Amino acid sequence: MVTKTKEKSKECVLKMAKEHDVKFIRLWFTDILGFLKSFAITVEELEAALEDGMGFDGSSIQGFARIDESDMVALPDPDTFQLLPWRPTEHAVARMFCDILKPGGEPFEGDPRYVLKRNLKRAADMGYTFYVGPELEYFYFRDSRGTEPLDAGGYFDMTPPGCSH
Repeated sequence: MVTKTKEKSKECVLKMAKEHDVKFIRLWFTDILGFLKSFAITVEELEAALEDGMGFDGSSIQGFARIDESDMVALPDPDTFQLLPWRPTEHAVARMFCDILKPGGEPFEGDPRYVLKRNLKRAADMGYTFYVGPELEYFYFRDSRGTEPLDAGGYFDMTPPGCSH
C-alpha cells in the first residue's frame, strides 16, 4: 500500500521534473563495497519507475546476484530527487537514490540501503538511536592536471609530517 505522503512525493517529483525541463534521471545505488552505480532513464519513463521500479541485470554489479538469478529492480526514492547542478539547465539531469528489490518486490538482502534500514529499525527496537553520515575523502594535487599528489602520504601512513620515508 502506498501512503499518501509517498504519493505526494511522487507527484512533486513529476512536477519538478516538468518545471525544470529534466531530460534524464540517474538512478543511483551502491554495490556491497559502497561504490556508486547508476543507470539513466528518460523523463518519459519516470512515472512508471516511481510506481514499479526499473529492471536491470544484477549480475553485472559486484555482490548482487549470480547470472542465473540476475534480475533486479531499482525502485527510486522520490524523497531523494535532486537536480544535478553541474549539468545544463536546459534538458537538465536529476538523480534519485534507489532501493534494490527482487523481481517479486521483496527487498534484496545485499542492498546497502536495505541493510542500513534494517539495522536502524533493530537499534530503535532496542531503544537506541543510530547515527550515520558520509565519510568524505579528498586528495590535494600540485596542479589542475591532477597527476602529481601534493604529498606522499597514504590512508594508513603513520610517518609524521616533515619526516622522510
